[in-house]
Amino acid sequence: MLRLFFKGIRLLLLPFMLLWSKLGTPRGIVRPASVQLNIDSECAKLKLYHFTSCPFCIKVRHEMARLSLPIQLREAQRNIRQREELLLGGGKVQTPCLQISDANGNIQWLYESSDIIKYLQQRFS
Repeated sequence: MLRLFFKGIRLLLLPFMLLWSKLGTPRGIVRPASVQLNIDSECAKLKLYHFTSCPFCIKVRHEMARLSLPIQLREAQRNIRQREELLLGGGKVQTPCLQISDANGNIQWLYESSDIIKYLQQRFS
């Protein structure tokens, strides 16, 4: 019964979350082309596993937009394959989760929206 209640709340809030996601997206910072090209290549090593209507995921996506970061988005709510990648790699299906690959092929999984935002700001601001 309780589970049904929260499912109803989520369905009720879904349109508002999607509207906030679209209308609340900030403009990205503008960098010189050479600097942005370097950032784009660094972002190719990152993947954000997210749920479309999750408020914490929206917060991270807004920060990515503000910093003009073209990080690949992986929809883990409806895409079963991407959900399995998150579970096998990160150990749990919790979003947002940033997958960070380094030059040696090592992979780190970073959970929690505030930690992800702090990481992106330190690395790309």
